[in-house]
Amino acid sequence: MAATAMPSTNSIFCHSCIFTDFRAKLNSRILLLNHTSRIRNSRSFRYYSPSRRTGCRFFVKNVASHQQQQLQDPSTNRSDGIALDAFRPDSASIASSINYHAEFTPLFSPEQFDLPKAYYATAESVRDMLIINWNATYDFYEKMNVKQAYYLSMEFLQGRALLNAIGNLELIGPYAEALKKLGYRLEDIIEQEPDAALGNGGLGRLASCFLDSMATLNYPAWGYGLRYKYGLFKQIITNDGQEEVAENWLEMGNPWEIVRNDVSYPVKFYGEVTEGPDGRKEWAGGEDIIAVAYDVPIPGYKTQTTLNLRLWSTKVAAENFDLRAFNAGEHAKAYGALKKAEKICYVLYPGDESLEGKTLRLKQQYTLCSASLQDIIARFERRSGDSVNWNQFPEKVALQMNDTHPTLCIPELIRILMDVKGLKWNEAWEITQRTVAYTNHTVLPEALEKWSFELLQELLPRHVQIIEMIDEELVNTIIAEYGTEDLHLLEEKLRQMRIFDNIELPAAILESLIKSQESVIEVPAQDESPDKEKEAEDGKEEAEDGKEETEALDSAKDPESEIKVSFEPDPKQPKRVRMANLCVVGGHAVNGVAEIHSEIVKEDVFNEFYKLWPEKFQNKTNGVTPRRWIQFCNPELIRIITKWTGTPDWLTNTEKLVELRKFADNDELQSEWREAKRRNKMKVVSFLKEKTGYVVSPDAMFDIQVKRIHEYKRQLLNIMGIVYRYKKMKEMSPEERKRKFAPRVCIFGGKAFATYVQAKRIVKFITDVGATINHDPEIGDLLKVVFVPDYNVSVAEVLIPGSELSQHISTAGMEASGTSNMKFAMNGCILIGTLDGANVEIREEVGENNFFLFGAKAHEIAGLRKERAEGKFVPDPRFEEVKKFVRSGVFGPYNYEELMGSLEGNRRADYFLVGKDFPSYIECQEKVDEAYQDPKRWTKMSILNTAGSFKFSSDRTIHQYARDIWMVEPVVLP
Repeated sequence: MAATAMPSTNSIFCHSCIFTDFRAKLNSRILLLNHTSRIRNSRSFRYYSPSRRTGCRFFVKNVASHQQQQLQDPSTNRSDGIALDAFRPDSASIASSINYHAEFTPLFSPEQFDLPKAYYATAESVRDMLIINWNATYDFYEKMNVKQAYYLSMEFLQGRALLNAIGNLELIGPYAEALKKLGYRLEDIIEQEPDAALGNGGLGRLASCFLDSMATLNYPAWGYGLRYKYGLFKQIITNDGQEEVAENWLEMGNPWEIVRNDVSYPVKFYGEVTEGPDGRKEWAGGEDIIAVAYDVPIPGYKTQTTLNLRLWSTKVAAENFDLRAFNAGEHAKAYGALKKAEKICYVLYPGDESLEGKTLRLKQQYTLCSASLQDIIARFERRSGDSVNWNQFPEKVALQMNDTHPTLCIPELIRILMDVKGLKWNEAWEITQRTVAYTNHTVLPEALEKWSFELLQELLPRHVQIIEMIDEELVNTIIAEYGTEDLHLLEEKLRQMRIFDNIELPAAILESLIKSQESVIEVPAQDESPDKEKEAEDGKEEAEDGKEETEALDSAKDPESEIKVSFEPDPKQPKRVRMANLCVVGGHAVNGVAEIHSEIVKEDVFNEFYKLWPEKFQNKTNGVTPRRWIQFCNPELIRIITKWTGTPDWLTNTEKLVELRKFADNDELQSEWREAKRRNKMKVVSFLKEKTGYVVSPDAMFDIQVKRIHEYKRQLLNIMGIVYRYKKMKEMSPEERKRKFAPRVCIFGGKAFATYVQAKRIVKFITDVGATINHDPEIGDLLKVVFVPDYNVSVAEVLIPGSELSQHISTAGMEASGTSNMKFAMNGCILIGTLDGANVEIREEVGENNFFLFGAKAHEIAGLRKERAEGKFVPDPRFEEVKKFVRSGVFGPYNYEELMGSLEGNRRADYFLVGKDFPSYIECQEKVDEAYQDPKRWTKMSILNTAGSFKFSSDRTIHQYARDIWMVEPVVLP
């Protein structure tokens, strides 16, 4: 399989015509760029000083040395072309390029050259270089017809692109120098860039880390997503807690994207399905929109490979604008179709409490799947030329679904293959299963999407027909596996495994079951001469036997009735389509994202499927890119790591971080390590003052929990622990509290989904607790609580390097993996957490003594919930004390009865076991205080956390996906 993905080295050099053509194109592009550069450098540009409104003539000459124009490695200087890095720019030519874009790519008025304009001009100068590599990468992939991986995700949480791009191009120094010539600091320019509002949490950040690693490792791949105009939301913290406003990240334009007006595809909703004379189905009528491609270049680190993130935006054709209605004054009617299409890409995860919200979410998911697959198929056909062989499609295409959001890829691929390309069902089904793979990210039932059957049937009628065919295939497989002798067992297996939930079985299968029952049920013969004595002895047993015999006779008379009763849907329950089940059935691989999570997937979430297809299930522990999450956000630390490991290669070979373990007790390393941490903490101090107004001490421990606000992530446990700490402090003398407690700054960040009431109550509670504690003169710098508004990637890049303790305290068995835990560990932050998600593996790698562990284990959770439901749980007195303290009103007039009440009672009360783990948590926090008061011990723990994080690079994860699921090989440009 791998051999088909990429030709061998020997076979590559046999393709001389391909290389000749590729080199010719590449050389022409480089020469054109050089020519353009000479034009730019031979003319004067109007440079506007940031301190003045009046402009002056500013002349920049290209002073790149002759040596810089030569190849870095003479061995690559072939006669057939020029290496891509042969024209690495110097600071003078970069300054010239920035001025060129300020004047000739005008997004701003010419009167001044201020920070926003300087940022956009800088970004566009970087984009010029990316485009050369970008086009060369895909020219080469096109010519070589390589197997390509496609990563479909509803989220890509990219963060800022400028520093990442120039860092990967190894141009941070020249850009800093160039901007200095123009009167600016690189740091100030970087701050002008808004975060791309294309994601929310770990799901989207993982997707972006994967793209970085795929480019760095030279894997041929693309990402596909949606271009959200307003993102999720921008979070504002007020006296009322969290408020949401629309993101404005596209307000000034996005210099990193290129709209591809020539790349667009029709996407259909509603309508009806008809059958042609040849038996082929046609989906006609309904609502038609157009998906337009916006491309974003993704550069690799120290490589020319530049991949693509293709985002879809939606519109309608011009003829859908009702000009007659507009001129008649019926404006809403005139542009109704336009607004209906545009709103598909307005917001990430629109509220789905209403039918309209559910419909919009489903439209988003189908738009992503349909447009992406049409694009992938068009590329496959173009590369195949005149001889398209659809059986080779899985040998050229690997499609990874990031969670259940892109599940509709499965019926959509089948629809295109059957209805458009004319393949038979068996062919389309086999091709789809060999092409598609699924990453599961959750064990939460609400996140395993289940769509209304009626809504899906109305919106996507052809896809429901295809899902019915897939479901029928699955039902037949289950019947073949378990037989029809035990109808109760069969009914249970079908209930657990079917794609359709609470929907009648296909008529053909019901009929087959009835026939099978008729053939096995035999009417018992009557005993003509019964033993009278035995009958008298066992009268009671005989009567019972007679009753069973009568029931058997009844069944024998009417097996159809029995079958229908056993498999009859419940009319009181909704009819639904289980997307996760469809993912498992429709693909060739299913992976969890941490070792413990993958075991839960096999043993619980998809246990029945695992028993049926064990070969499908894999583990792929998540990872994060060390370029963004150490190199670019923590330059203080990288110099130290490079010095003590003896090589900068650890950035692409993180196994070399293990070398730090040898020096963990070294006084010189410890001193450098502490100094770097303090400098990073000073940045956090300034950041918190700017964003929140709170002034905190850099001498305190920086204790942080930043992630989506959700009950299972248990920010509530954290803040309840802080309340307990505060109460105990208030009960002590100043001397006692200083002796007992290490000073702390407790930092929170994260967004609560706009309609998630309980999560928003938690945000309000955290901010109220902070407002009280932070203004208590008795406590002073001994304890501060800060909620950072609008947490995103750029905020994380400031907070993570300066953090010392990071909280990953989810209820065991509920966090699939986590990636922020990996980022914190890489930056020398010590974790406190449960044995959940990737915490398990992190603890194994950093050492048990360097991880603060507390709480119930995953295998205990079900029993503990049962204990609670039965009223047997006895809460710890300290937990009751904290709830009483909160109810006393010490944190303000807001009524926290609903929040505290959720932790009490039986049944589903305190479902996430905050009360159960509370005693273990506060006792563990006492151990944290003790360790922090010993600087040498704490620093050693910090060093060992960084050393032990080698396993959690996304490079390592991508290698595993490529080898085990996608079967793609690296492709290095010549």
